[in-house]
Amino acid sequence: MTRLPEPVPAPDFTLEDMDGETHSLSDLRGQVVMVNFWATWCPPCREEMPSMEEIYQALGGKGFQVLAVNQWETPDQVFPYMGQLDVYPSFPVLFDRDSSVADAYGVKGLPTTVLVDKQGRVVYRAVGGRNFNHPEVRALIERLIEE
Repeated sequence: MTRLPEPVPAPDFTLEDMDGETHSLSDLRGQVVMVNFWATWCPPCREEMPSMEEIYQALGGKGFQVLAVNQWETPDQVFPYMGQLDVYPSFPVLFDRDSSVADAYGVKGLPTTVLVDKQGRVVYRAVGGRNFNHPEVRALIERLIEE
C-alpha cells in the first residue's frame, strides 16, 4: 500500500448491503476502515477477498472495519459469487450501483483499496490485488489503530 503524501478527507457515503441495510462511513469514525472497491468479474478481487477476511477476523474487534464496495452489480449477481469463495466474508458487502462512491474516491481500476484513519482521512491507497494479511500490511493497520 502506498502512503499518500498528505492525508485527504475520505468522502462520506451511505450504501446498502445484500440485506438492504445501510452502512455509512461516517458511522465508523474513530475506527480504521479498509474500503475495497471490487467486482465479481475481477480475478484479483477474488484472490484478495480471503486475505481481507483474515485481517478482519484478526483485527475487527480492535477498532478496524472492512467495507467491500461492489461496483455496478446487484445482490442477485453477487450472492452466488460469494458462495463460490473459499471463505464467505463476515464484513459488510455494499453496492455502489452507479459508481458514484468509486468516482468520489478516484477509482480508475479494480480492485482499489484505501485505508481511512480514525480521523476520517484517506492515508493509504493500493491499486491491484494484494495480500492484506501480509505482516507488513497488518503492522501498518495496527499502527493506524494505535494512533
